[in-house]
Amino acid sequence: MASTFRLFFNGTAADDNFYNTLSTLEVEENIDLPGAIQLNLPVSHSGDGDLTFVNDARLKPLANLAVVVIPDNKSAECIFDGYVLSHKLHLETGTTNATLQVWGQDASWLMNLEEQVKEWVDITDASVANSIFSTYGITPSTDNTNDDSPSHTEDGHSLMQRASDIQFLRNLARRNGKFCRVACTNQPGQRTGYFIKPNLDGDAIITLTLNDPEKWTVNALDFDWDITRPSAVKASQASFTDSDEDGFSADTGDSGLKPLDAQNLAAFAGKPMTVILTTPVDDAGELTFRAQSLLREAGWFVRCEGEADVARLNAILRVGTVVQIEGVGSLNSGKYYVWTVRHSITADAHKMKFVLVRNAMGATPSSSSGVLGGLPL
Repeated sequence: MASTFRLFFNGTAADDNFYNTLSTLEVEENIDLPGAIQLNLPVSHSGDGDLTFVNDARLKPLANLAVVVIPDNKSAECIFDGYVLSHKLHLETGTTNATLQVWGQDASWLMNLEEQVKEWVDITDASVANSIFSTYGITPSTDNTNDDSPSHTEDGHSLMQRASDIQFLRNLARRNGKFCRVACTNQPGQRTGYFIKPNLDGDAIITLTLNDPEKWTVNALDFDWDITRPSAVKASQASFTDSDEDGFSADTGDSGLKPLDAQNLAAFAGKPMTVILTTPVDDAGELTFRAQSLLREAGWFVRCEGEADVARLNAILRVGTVVQIEGVGSLNSGKYYVWTVRHSITADAHKMKFVLVRNAMGATPSSSSGVLGGLPL
């Protein structure tokens, strides 16, 4: 295995005996859902007549769990930092084949313990997010204020919260065309709160190669695309502050995100699919913002699924980064955004099942005809 991993319980590293006992460890990172962890442990009778691990203080409710992975010759990466929320215990006669599944979520769960009713006035959405993150000792990302909303003033529509803090921020992020999540950085306990627009600029940080006989890093990939989603928005609204009887409009076919390849959704589909957006806003700028957010969510029309072995890739795929796929043809080769990564770690291997997305396809398809079963395509 071209990496090592370390488990931490409430900030203390696990002992060697725990690693020798652990059956499997699974961690899932997701761009728009909480991160999750599952430990699978064999259960037997302990020396004092109890069951091993079932009443272990390290695995009690809301115990802190963290996982750090260290690829060969690379820096350590914390892929999970969260809390125990659930046990599933399976027992058979004599505890033969008895198992315990320990499941938890990332530190955003602490933001879900109390529902709030609060009015936010004279503040932007990103400032709200940063304020809430800071309340929990979570460091706001410096990118949170990029592409920020207009301020919610008392004269217009103030911002009402009727949900837990994390539920409120995730709903707010969706209407902003952003992603909201909490993740650790290189060390457990160093948590960052993200309320960010996807960053599709710059070079890919990892290349996934399928067909190179010497340098392949994945042995199978599955692709699909779906054009049954909007690529244009019509939006208009009357205004109490504007004398124009037609109000203001924000018709757009631009999501505000850079396409990851040559053909965006509208170009690839050949015909636009247009929807009407109705939402209460105070000005044309905010209406445009909401329209772009709708297209941003709909624009991920290409999807790729696969699995990589860390020993072969010698890198850790991380959610919210851009990777490159090579060797799969002109349409599907290119840059992709990492949506989810599910790590399965044992004593012998570290595998990563992943979902990648993108908002564009490659070069325009060839006009030459193909043949399938003796009939023209």
